[in-house]
Amino acid sequence: MALNAPTLVDGTFPGPLITAQKGDNFAIEVINQLTDDTMFKSTSIHWHGLYQNGTNYADGTSFVTQCPIAQNHSFLHTFAVPNQAGTYWYHSHYSVQYCDGLRGALVIYDPNDPLAYMYDVDDASTVITLADWYHVVAPVLRHVVGVIPTSSLINGLGRYSGGPPSELAVISVEQGKRYRMRIIAMSCDPNFLFSVDGHNFTVIEADGVLTEPLVVDQLQIFAGQRYSVVLVANKPVNNYWIRSLPSDSATVGFGGGVNSAILRYVGAPVADPITPNTRAQIPLVETDLHALINPGAPGIPGYGNADINLHLAISGGLPNFYVNGVSFQPPTVPVLLQILSGAQQASQLLPNGSVIVLEANKVVELTMSSTGLGGPHPMHLHGHSFDVVQSAGNSTFNYLNPVRRDVVNAGSNGQQMVIRWVTDNSGPWFLHCHIDWHLDMGLAVVMAESPSDTLAHNNAIPAEWDQLCPIYDSLSPEQLGAEGS
Repeated sequence: MALNAPTLVDGTFPGPLITAQKGDNFAIEVINQLTDDTMFKSTSIHWHGLYQNGTNYADGTSFVTQCPIAQNHSFLHTFAVPNQAGTYWYHSHYSVQYCDGLRGALVIYDPNDPLAYMYDVDDASTVITLADWYHVVAPVLRHVVGVIPTSSLINGLGRYSGGPPSELAVISVEQGKRYRMRIIAMSCDPNFLFSVDGHNFTVIEADGVLTEPLVVDQLQIFAGQRYSVVLVANKPVNNYWIRSLPSDSATVGFGGGVNSAILRYVGAPVADPITPNTRAQIPLVETDLHALINPGAPGIPGYGNADINLHLAISGGLPNFYVNGVSFQPPTVPVLLQILSGAQQASQLLPNGSVIVLEANKVVELTMSSTGLGGPHPMHLHGHSFDVVQSAGNSTFNYLNPVRRDVVNAGSNGQQMVIRWVTDNSGPWFLHCHIDWHLDMGLAVVMAESPSDTLAHNNAIPAEWDQLCPIYDSLSPEQLGAEGS
């Protein structure tokens, strides 16, 4: 994949769909051809939702697992995905760069999908990306208080208030068929309320993990999250609005086809729909989702009964967020390189106060609460899926069959969420808010799992990985880009 101006993969937005079969090995070379001086000219790409078990160095997280890839250089990401299938995505993990366009879908198909009996069609035509779009470059916006997207895009197309009636994305369906639609929220900020006029759909996957089928007519999807839903094309042949209402945008509502795409039945005229927007009757509630396979949170049920019980408190807001009183600042030496160089204890690892060392093969229960501004905060943990034993805004705990995923809403002021996972993947893994502006303001920590095992746990680290930091550290301000911002 080649990167070029503005900040696109192979010149398209969203970037090209990457597909694979369960069990495939990946070899993806990222070639940095960025040239625009107003934008960042270094980069890194994260494969969101893939565990990278044994390949922490390929996680693509700037200053956590690698130094950024400099302009006119490249890095080959090689990794295996033996036990995962589902809906994922890739995006820049360098400052707020993905807001300028470096984001795309990644789907791993399972030829033995236990829910395959529920759908007839599952291909590139049913991947739906939801994104925010800005008319000012991200290096400038990161200095702006209260950034608001100009508009929303569905599969890279959309309209905005006062703008032209440009083309909208069209999802074509044939009456009588059942479609697995893979919905990916690749926004930098807003969450979306997603619905299709006149149609219910059945949720069967959350963030790469199959769920017990759940019928809804609207779902709220936060930045970084993914859902697969089965839509049955059982309505009269016509055009129907697909709606994706952002929580924050300069372009509000649906007038003139903004925040919308079109579900077009084969045989319907080429025209904008005129279907009415109706109030949701059965919106998705996260606590109604249950993992389909091996349900149940790890460890002894009951709050506080894990091997490691952590409490992280979000505070602050503008201009900085804090986790337990510390605002994350990217270290000059990536955490993985620090660990491989011999640092083992939290007190030795930089940035001070933002690295939590966890023992191997322990059940972790993490409670996250917020007294800060700017919620809800969609929190993403690299290297793992986790069980959501308490959802934000809900007082009940579920250790028996909670949803399992990799991005969860940590809630707003006064709320908390609780998740569990097992430390079976040695290496430093980022835990951060997926509102990219909030990550940039410090809403992140690093979970360093069993640092003493990291060298042995990882495959041989390629020599070109060792060269990323010397090359990046030698760059001039002009070579870094984002001049004048």
